[in-house]
Amino acid sequence: MATGEAVRLESVRKEYGRVTALDGVSLSFPRGGFTAVMGPSGSGKSTFLHCAAGLDRPTSGSVLLDDQELGKLSETQLTKLRRDKVGFVFQAFNLLPALTVEQNVVLPLRLAGRRPDRRRVAEMLGHVGLSDRRKHLPGQLSGGQQQRVAIARALVSRPAVLFADEPTGALDTRTAGEILGLLSESVRGGLTVVMVTHDPVAASYADRVVFLADGRVAGELHRPTATAVAERMTHLGAWADRMPVGGF
Repeated sequence: MATGEAVRLESVRKEYGRVTALDGVSLSFPRGGFTAVMGPSGSGKSTFLHCAAGLDRPTSGSVLLDDQELGKLSETQLTKLRRDKVGFVFQAFNLLPALTVEQNVVLPLRLAGRRPDRRRVAEMLGHVGLSDRRKHLPGQLSGGQQQRVAIARALVSRPAVLFADEPTGALDTRTAGEILGLLSESVRGGLTVVMVTHDPVAASYADRVVFLADGRVAGELHRPTATAVAERMTHLGAWADRMPVGGF
């Protein structure tokens, strides 16, 4: 039976040799929620994302994604779960330059041996505002348009969760706002988004911000503003001086 949580981490610890990247992290992410994860450099953000998305196995503790405990799955089962239940959007768009927009979007389905639903593909291209660019190559698109292709590709398989790692890091302020607005719109449609970011303005688009420091949960904010996020990050030692808020 489905719970109200899309992802849950229980006492997750991840060690790399003598380095502890995550130190007993317990967090849950509600279905249909938009959560930003922030913290100073070295706080464990990337390790958290890798463990939560099933890209890496924790040293101890458990991760449940769409009600399946990842630690109990074989590598084959884990690969299938990531393919069917998880969408990824990264700072690098990771598009294949020789494929058209439409071909890039359906690529994960083809690799999984699934026949693309043309109506679903058209719906996703419309959702990200690229219906008239479906035959274009990535090199013919702006950075913002390429990130929209990456979002359509992540959503076409109807994932339970979309993990975004600095999705606006390579974009200008206006384009970044458009991408974040698109993610917010997807959440209103029922998608769960977990976004790692360093930017207070990007985090302000989320419903909740979770802060990590030294591999541990260091608090959270609900209905965040960019100013409140920047202030909390300053207290965590993310910046030596107060940073002006308002730009990416």
